[in-house]
Amino acid sequence: MGTGPGRVGAAAVALVATTAEVLAHPELDEDLLAPWERRRLAGVRVPARRDDVVAARLLLRLCASRVTGLPPRAVEPAQRCPGCGRDGHGRPYLPDHPGLGASLSHADGLAAAVVGPGPVGIDVEPLTRRPGPVTVLRRLLPHDEVDAACAEPDPGPALLRLWVRREALFKAGRDDVRLTTWTDRDRAAVVALAGADGATGAGRVGRGAGAAETPAPPLSLRQAPPSGR
Repeated sequence: MGTGPGRVGAAAVALVATTAEVLAHPELDEDLLAPWERRRLAGVRVPARRDDVVAARLLLRLCASRVTGLPPRAVEPAQRCPGCGRDGHGRPYLPDHPGLGASLSHADGLAAAVVGPGPVGIDVEPLTRRPGPVTVLRRLLPHDEVDAACAEPDPGPALLRLWVRREALFKAGRDDVRLTTWTDRDRAAVVALAGADGATGAGRVGRGAGAAETPAPPLSLRQAPPSGR
């Protein structure tokens, strides 16, 4: 399991893992999920996608456990939609810890999560994924940054980095927070983290999808990454 810009006992913890790693983790089990989460899982018909969703939700509990000092079983995340105001879907949060932000992501055998002070957002994608088409990306991302990515010899990886940054900022709910992007090569993943200002190794404050990338090597849970400040 890889540690992003965060560590045990830090103000914020971000973790990236394969779905298989999470489901095999000794502190985590599907029994930790709340009844409302189980009801939502009943609607996921593809077994691999269901495993990804379970893994992301369990990884969020592990992040919260390492930030708060509580066991994962004592952590009870909830979700609320900022659009309709209803619970059970939308942005995750920790009702018992209103000062902490929470975010999760999952994609094709990968899971990521972060818990830390204030607004946070995280997104993970496989290294091989290629967002597009470009006409759609230009409607969602700054034109100049999409054009710059397309001008590279191999635009696919550059466009993917732009995409995960945009998603992380969207999940954080603001674009004036610290933004870090890194590649976890052990898991063939690209990750973007927005917010989590107290995390060891977090990148500098950036605005929009074009904030500076701070590379970080793949790490174990026992090692904190170098500072990107």
